[in-house]
Amino acid sequence: MTAQAATKGSVAVEFDGVVKAFGPVQVLHGVSFSLAPGRVYGLLGENGAGKSTLMKILAGYESLTGGALRVNGQPQQFASSRDAEALGIVLIHQEFNLAEDLSVAQNIFLGHEKKKGWLLDDASMERDAAAALAAVGLQVDPRTKVRRLIVAEKQLVEIAKAIARRARLLIMDEPTATLTPGETERLFKLIAQLRADGVTIVYISHKLDEVEQVTDEVIVMRDGRFVARAPTPQVTRHQMANLMVGRELADLYPPRDVVVAADAPAMRVRNFSVPGWAHDVDFEVRPGEILGFAGLVGAGRTELFEGLLGLRPASGDVEMLGKPVPHQTGWRNPRDAARHGLTYLSEDRKGKGLHVNFGLRQNLTLMALERYAQPWLQPEAERGALAEAVKDYGIRTGSLDVKASSLSGGNQQKLALAKVLQPKPKVVVLDEPTRGVDIGAKRDIYFLIQRLAREGLAVIVVSSELMELIGLCHRVAVMRAGRLVATLDADHLTEEELIAHATGTADIHAAA
Repeated sequence: MTAQAATKGSVAVEFDGVVKAFGPVQVLHGVSFSLAPGRVYGLLGENGAGKSTLMKILAGYESLTGGALRVNGQPQQFASSRDAEALGIVLIHQEFNLAEDLSVAQNIFLGHEKKKGWLLDDASMERDAAAALAAVGLQVDPRTKVRRLIVAEKQLVEIAKAIARRARLLIMDEPTATLTPGETERLFKLIAQLRADGVTIVYISHKLDEVEQVTDEVIVMRDGRFVARAPTPQVTRHQMANLMVGRELADLYPPRDVVVAADAPAMRVRNFSVPGWAHDVDFEVRPGEILGFAGLVGAGRTELFEGLLGLRPASGDVEMLGKPVPHQTGWRNPRDAARHGLTYLSEDRKGKGLHVNFGLRQNLTLMALERYAQPWLQPEAERGALAEAVKDYGIRTGSLDVKASSLSGGNQQKLALAKVLQPKPKVVVLDEPTRGVDIGAKRDIYFLIQRLAREGLAVIVVSSELMELIGLCHRVAVMRAGRLVATLDADHLTEEELIAHATGTADIHAAA
């Protein structure tokens, strides 16, 4: 039976005592539950709970060690993801699985190319790719190279790829991590349409408000085991969080401290522009303050700070602790910025934040090597710094001598945060600091940020999660189309007000 023929029916799944071990380490312990056709399931759990491993077994990327997987009542042991796709089961990875130098259409049909005789049928693939892109609300030419897309657009291409393959069971792993509210809303409408067509959807997310909004049932895993399942309307977000972490989760955000007035801002930026991205931006941040930056994807937030770091051409005036930065145009490169007291944690943790194939020690000290090389590199000094960081930042690792890739997403983020703090900056910029991390790690990171501010550091948080900005920051700056349009005190701020400024409807919102 062909893959196209197989995907016409519905897909029901049963996990029966599923066990998975990697060598001596067992990560799934007899997991049993079922998935019915035409339902949307929220699969919840902290990083390391076993969610992704279980879904990789279902999608053919991992094999069973024990137990059974049944699809439509028939036992299955997929040899590859192509076997799973033949039954209509498609996994959208959290980390992008795209070929950067191929076009969007070529990526969508990679491994499933259409042919006309012996030749590839490019016209047909581009036409069908355009239809899949339209379904997810992405307006790009299918012939565009993927490397030219921003992160949010790449996420939508991954979703379009699954749609084009006519999935009947679709696994979405953190699908909205990089999407704007508008793009997220379009995705939710697409999910509703797929459900109405009988498609089973497994929705993995740490955004519990989205789980509450889009799913029919929640299934919770913890430490490689099935914990609970219930209809979504019967479980509050607070109960979901408690089930995930296995304990009562206290308030997610730390209390906001009062910012003590300083003689000079930690950083003052005036008339700062990044060609094509940011225009005449003015802002300042004080020691001990947490300043948020909100805006839709493409508003220029990340590009503004990349300009300040010397990663993009830029112009404008910058002062650090009242002293002008030489040449008045930011810094030549991130190392130069770090010497003047500014460091930056990229939104792309695995692409730009960490070298995941390096060890923990090498990652931690990379931005402050001069401290550990006098004149030769001193591994024992680096190891001591790593041991201290593991303790100070709550990085969970069984050994100091492992690669960064072995850590969970939340622990990778803590390591990346410790890395950018090694140069002992006065101002640190955290771009999407909790993207793709679980609820327990989020809380840890929020309290770490508060601790940094209490120690006198100025912290700038760039985030697409509006509640994160409202719950964490003293003030929130809003950017739209490359311009800073408002700076708001967070004490009485709402999501609606932030969205109104970000979309340019603030005057209409106020009048209403």
